Amino acid sequence: MTVQDLISRCHFTPVVLADPEREVSGCYVGDLLSWVMGRAQAGNVWITIMTNVNTVAVGSLADVSAVVLAEGVTLEQPVIDCAEARGVNILSTDLPAYETAVLVHSVI
Repeated sequence: MTVQDLISRCHFTPVVLADPEREVSGCYVGDLLSWVMGRAQAGNVWITIMTNVNTVAVGSLADVSAVVLAEGVTLEQPVIDCAEARGVNILSTDLPAYETAVLVHSVI
């Protein structure tokens, strides 16, 4: 499944779609950035409510297929610009993190 497939099946809103054909291989949920850096795996979708620029850095470093912002949180333009520059896919949803994870798990 690709990030574009995930968007279609889960009705996520793309915020930054740098690589829609990136393969999705799992899911990780967490908001403690150092924890995510050590535990999220390449290709995972990372579900979080963190919206600062460090989120983009961790997403890039962990090589996640996409960061999914849960609970309707939004990004400021400098963070969006950083994600575009680093090629990090960012998606959003109004669903709580748990429901987002269940939904992702049900489609991959």
